[in-house]
Amino acid sequence: MTTTDSASFTAPQADADGTDAYAAERDTTEGRVYTVTGGDWDELVASVDPVSEERLIVNLGPQHPSTHGVLRLVCELEGETVRSVRPIVGYLHTGIEKNLEYRNWTQGTTFVTRADYLAPIFNETAYCLAVEKLLGVTVPKRADVIRVIMMELNRISSHLVALATTGMELGALSMMIYGFRDREKILDIFEAVCGLRMNMAYVRPGGVAQDLPADGVKMIREFVDYMPKGLDDYEGLLTGNVIWQERTQGVGYLDVSGCLALGVTGPVLRSAGLAWDLRKTQPYCGYEEYDFEVPTHNGADAWARYVVRLDEIRESLKIISQGLDKLEPGPVMVEDKKIAWPAQLALGGDGMGNSLNHIRHIMSQSMEALIHHFKLVTEGFRVPAGQVYTAIEAPRGELGIHAVSDGGTRPFRVHMREPSFINLQSIPALAEGGLLADVIAGGASLDPVMGGCDR
Repeated sequence: MTTTDSASFTAPQADADGTDAYAAERDTTEGRVYTVTGGDWDELVASVDPVSEERLIVNLGPQHPSTHGVLRLVCELEGETVRSVRPIVGYLHTGIEKNLEYRNWTQGTTFVTRADYLAPIFNETAYCLAVEKLLGVTVPKRADVIRVIMMELNRISSHLVALATTGMELGALSMMIYGFRDREKILDIFEAVCGLRMNMAYVRPGGVAQDLPADGVKMIREFVDYMPKGLDDYEGLLTGNVIWQERTQGVGYLDVSGCLALGVTGPVLRSAGLAWDLRKTQPYCGYEEYDFEVPTHNGADAWARYVVRLDEIRESLKIISQGLDKLEPGPVMVEDKKIAWPAQLALGGDGMGNSLNHIRHIMSQSMEALIHHFKLVTEGFRVPAGQVYTAIEAPRGELGIHAVSDGGTRPFRVHMREPSFINLQSIPALAEGGLLADVIAGGASLDPVMGGCDR
């Protein structure tokens, strides 16, 4: 992309004698390439003498595959060796955090779910935990269990994308097919439960939007029974594959001290040997009641991150099975009608909309219910003034929400501590000194999602 930086270029005016001063200026500026940060590309190129030096400045990305979407890497190469690399982000900025300030607290879930679009349930849960902490409410037990089941399903689907895309970027195309094949089964479950396959806004302040459908538990159990066979397929494709081993072992090395210095969390940190998982260290949603292990590895490289994600899928399957056993009849939303979203999501006779019983109640039987329904939908509920920070273990690491309320019906400020953004700053540490091809392997092993990075 070629742009002109308005801060660094001003068109000159014609001289008094009528000569075209712009023509002279154009002669000196024509052909120059300005970046979104203003002129840094020229500075980099100017520092390299192509005659006496063998250094080369290469723009890697933004593109998909290779740099996982709109991530740009400015690499300084000496032959095939990477001497320096600078990650440049911001191309996908959607203003999600700012938009939250113009919607009520419940509507906020429809924005945060779109940040890390491969882990929407985690975005929603972290946000809702923050809102519930400000409100001082506790969600029903069944809602907590459903949240855990949905999050672990989402963790598996996210890790499947990580395995599939990393395989594609390193030439293991069959892994892309297998990974997305099995991810589709999870998205089918999401569609049955939420009505949507991604960006569902299913988790709401006070609980979840609706209960599991009649065949929901059956679908989830069938997937839990199937998935171990899928993992065996991945092992057969990759784990014993010599090419895969050569492309990942010893590549993208980042030890535990480097992770801690840079704030790196999630599978990358655990692949360096530190068993830090917020589900164990700072439990939420009842995770302390589940029996599961925190997989670790001492390799601290792309191979170790691959192994850790495979093992985490197995542990997620165990958690889901336990969650299904814990499901007991009960409400899935708090009983406080000033907080609970009023819709009763059940199909009517025409296959659309809210249940007919709910419509009948608010339209012809209860004026109070109608007033409440209208007020809650249009204005929302008020949240006591204050600020909180909540954090959960998302597929890429610690996902934190700092929420501030001024006592109104809309957030005063919401900021996300997004793991993709934090983890990406480790690319120079794990890539410099290695080969150009290993930049792709190391970056893919971080599993960044630019929707979360550029929220």
